[in-house]
Amino acid sequence: MPQESSHTSAKTLEQTHALGKIATRRKLVKSHFRSQWHLLRHDKWLLSCLTWLPIVLCLSIYWIFSQGIAHSLPIGVVDLSQSTLSQRLVRNYDATSMLSVDHQYSDIGQAKTAMIDGDIYAILYIPHGFDKSVMKSMPPQVTLFYNSQYILVGRLINSAALQAQGTFNAQVEVVKALAKGNTTSAAAVGKAVSVRTQITPLFNKGMNYAQFLVTAIVPAIWQIAIVSFTVLVLSANYRVAGIKPWLGETKLVRHLAATLMPYFVWFSTLGLAFLIWFYDIIGWPMEGSWIVLIIAQLVTTVACMIMGALFFFLTCDAARAMSFAGAFTAPSFAFMGITFPATDMSPLALFWRELLPISHYIEVQVSQASYGVHAAQSLVHLAPMLGYVLPLALTVLLIKKHLSKELSA
Repeated sequence: MPQESSHTSAKTLEQTHALGKIATRRKLVKSHFRSQWHLLRHDKWLLSCLTWLPIVLCLSIYWIFSQGIAHSLPIGVVDLSQSTLSQRLVRNYDATSMLSVDHQYSDIGQAKTAMIDGDIYAILYIPHGFDKSVMKSMPPQVTLFYNSQYILVGRLINSAALQAQGTFNAQVEVVKALAKGNTTSAAAVGKAVSVRTQITPLFNKGMNYAQFLVTAIVPAIWQIAIVSFTVLVLSANYRVAGIKPWLGETKLVRHLAATLMPYFVWFSTLGLAFLIWFYDIIGWPMEGSWIVLIIAQLVTTVACMIMGALFFFLTCDAARAMSFAGAFTAPSFAFMGITFPATDMSPLALFWRELLPISHYIEVQVSQASYGVHAAQSLVHLAPMLGYVLPLALTVLLIKKHLSKELSA
């Protein structure tokens, strides 16, 4: 009986000790939440950066692309032929949903000036003798000028021009075949258009470029916000307390994590908010698992905060750290592989892409939202995130270095 009593007492002591540890940790977390709230209340700029500023920025991006599908892009026409056939060609261009023939010019110089001024996006140039060349089955040199620096607009204009020109060519060939006689309309159309193509988008059926761009731009902004605001938060804590009173001399990672925990919750909430906004409120297609996306966001948030901490503790100077953060995250959208395929990137761009947490996250988001692949296949994209353990270790070493300088001063 005494042995059983002593065993029970030891077990009770262990449970009490464990409960005491939990209570201490809860108090620590609550105290950090209170201290960070007190810090934010007295730093209005930091509070703005963490709350309404990123939200307004993301809403502005959506507003810019909210129309979703480009249409009625104004183009100018320089028709030197002034024939029935040239007018039919112009009507074909105007009939496309993407183009609108709003301006007619007498010479190419006027049209060029209008395009430089931004009045039109393209110039359709029809030369003299266009109708005669068509009747003699000689290919006329119709030229379409547009600014390819406007990548999206240029692609849309090129696509619409090919459609309009193809339709016009088919109409001409049908008329020629019917004029020769001994054929039906269906046979003439079959000869004019021997191969017909049908393009069916698999993952963006409405060809909505807002769905294509905004779902990548907003996560890129989210990454920039996490890294930059982590720097600002650490700078504010360092400025108010200094490293020793703030992080102590032992358990540096625990104290740093406790400081950043409120912001981790907030950044994760922002990430979940834009997922709800994309795939629930707006109603863009979501083919995969929300849980996988949330896991990817949590991992990405941790990785971004680690990089922000590394940049700050390199110098403990907010201005320099923000410069590092800006240089690191600036190519986030460009290197995602959304608008430009990663397979065509240079080795340096690919290396930089691997360093960016959002590049790995976007692979998960696309594979889940658009393709609906198995969870395990998506989560494999997060494996490189294990590499952020190295920046975390460097951050701890840098903190110890600054702490030793503070103690020796």
